[in-house]
Amino acid sequence: MTEATPVPSERGAAVGRGIGIGLMYGLWKPRVLGAWRVPSAGPVILAVNHSHNIDGPMLMGTAPRPVHFLIKKEAFVGPLDPFLRGIGQLKVDRTAADRTAITQALGVLADGGALGIFPEGTRGESDFASLRAGLAYFAVRGGAPIVPVAVLGSTEARGRLISALPPLRSRVDVVFGDAFDAGDGSGRRTRKALDEATVRIQRKLAAHLEDARRLTGRPVKT
Repeated sequence: MTEATPVPSERGAAVGRGIGIGLMYGLWKPRVLGAWRVPSAGPVILAVNHSHNIDGPMLMGTAPRPVHFLIKKEAFVGPLDPFLRGIGQLKVDRTAADRTAITQALGVLADGGALGIFPEGTRGESDFASLRAGLAYFAVRGGAPIVPVAVLGSTEARGRLISALPPLRSRVDVVFGDAFDAGDGSGRRTRKALDEATVRIQRKLAAHLEDARRLTGRPVKT
């Protein structure tokens, strides 16, 4: 890794995790299920559904390991820029192949870190119906298992004081699924192999989300 593309520090991500724990448990009531499924060491990718802006911070504060998230560059504005960099987060340009972000993300995995990804790219239905190929690329290229994560309850109601946030002290469920390998075991990194891996990943993530909704008593989409 060159000096021009430094890997975000594990220490910074650990600080971010500490901040996340304080804020998430202080403002809401997270219920965390299956955290033991996250490998305690080695590279891992946490693939998270994305329906609200607190989903990322919620995972940072509830995951059993410090997480380096790939975050859209638009969030790195003003004082948030040095803050997000300082807590080990990665800025990514979603409009093009961001080589710096790719190199940093692969560096996190090479160092045995945890990489957080919103595979749908943007906030939406949060049902994993539309996945970008980037998740498959990082999983296959980085040799990292994927742990599906469902964050549920962040959009069910609006807070009275700040309508853009869930009600204070409301319950938000964070459900970790079983780790799985995205590749087919051949080690291929061709476009076809990545496309096939993306399909496998989508099925796994969608199935986990459905299971998580049933487990937590949240509405299951039909």
